[in-house]
Amino acid sequence: MGFSSNVSNFFYDAKIMSWDVILTLLNLVEKKRRIGDVTPEGHPGYGGHWPEFRPPQETDSRCSCPGLNALANHGMISRSGRGISFVDLDRHVRATYNISSTLSSFVPHYAARMLKKNFSRDTFDLEELDIHNGIEHDASLLRLDAAFQPNQSTKHVPYIEELLAAASGKDKDGNDVITTKDLSKLLGKHRAVSRATNKEFVLKPFHKLFGAANASLLLSTMGGRVDDLHSFLHHEQLPEGWESRVRQSRGLTLVNFNKLALKIEFGVREKDWAQVAQEAAENHGTIV
Repeated sequence: MGFSSNVSNFFYDAKIMSWDVILTLLNLVEKKRRIGDVTPEGHPGYGGHWPEFRPPQETDSRCSCPGLNALANHGMISRSGRGISFVDLDRHVRATYNISSTLSSFVPHYAARMLKKNFSRDTFDLEELDIHNGIEHDASLLRLDAAFQPNQSTKHVPYIEELLAAASGKDKDGNDVITTKDLSKLLGKHRAVSRATNKEFVLKPFHKLFGAANASLLLSTMGGRVDDLHSFLHHEQLPEGWESRVRQSRGLTLVNFNKLALKIEFGVREKDWAQVAQEAAENHGTIV
């Protein structure tokens, strides 16, 4: 990446961060979107009616992100998961999950830089996003480490079931919900166990925060609701009638996204799982 690209990226990031602060402030004063009208009219999923769900075929491309895989499974981006435009991804992530224009633009721009591609002109396959220690990282909430499962699109069902069973909260309607404390607890466990069992384990501070940020989306967009998360995580399918739980007029901003991620990260207590990690290491490196 040349000097001109670095300068361009710097000014892009500065513009995005500045505009994101403005969007965050607008969210404080503008009315929230009405329930039933969160998904924009004219976009797939308006009124809770999502395009037909089709499980991926053997030759299709998928990645470690359930949210992106769900877009492909419902045909909002290429069902094959191949030849996806960064621009289209930005547009569909924004409308489907009510993500702010700043956050929905920043993430695919970052992915394009990681893949050394042009955001405006190039395309990518979902599996390309799983470059190890790029965006994908060890000790994630839903996947085994790449050292144990190189194909990061493969769901680790025990982790999903453990997450759903860990829900300790209730929403105002009495639905079981996952809380920030639940996510912090499980991230701490996964980090301790991975560190003890994976000889290739690496988890930089950036990836710690990225893992917490990914986990936070289960709370913000899905409301942490176990009934919705069951199909979303097991099948990477959007439930019929579902809409994003983010109701702010300008969507989920980078400011609020990172605020929730930091709350989760600051609650992680890896040392609390030292005994579990030791037992896992003694059990021939078996993930528990």
